[in-house]
Amino acid sequence: MLSNYLPILIYLAVATGVGVALLVIGALIGRYFTRYPDDVEKRSAYECGFEAFEDSRRRFDVRYYLVAILFIVFDLEIAFLFPWAVALDAIGSAGLVAMGIFLAILVVGFAYEWKKGALEWD
Repeated sequence: MLSNYLPILIYLAVATGVGVALLVIGALIGRYFTRYPDDVEKRSAYECGFEAFEDSRRRFDVRYYLVAILFIVFDLEIAFLFPWAVALDAIGSAGLVAMGIFLAILVVGFAYEWKKGALEWD
């Protein structure tokens, strides 16, 4: 019965060993081979594109989030072009028309965001 689970136990032991070894090696290399170990900027917390603030009720600028979300939206829409380009011979002219409509909607959305000033960082 134990022989059925032996490969799984060996796999878990090796995976745990490799994970711990990588963490220890990374910590040692980071601690002993850094050029500037007391660099305040590298040790400071970086979250969300702005300095951390003390009062959680203080208003903050959401432009960083807006630009990040817009990047993700347009990047995902562009990612749909790759499978279409690969299968263009198989889908024929109907696929070409569908992708043209999709790209037209994408361009209209991009022009709308540009006109609204969502892509500017003033």
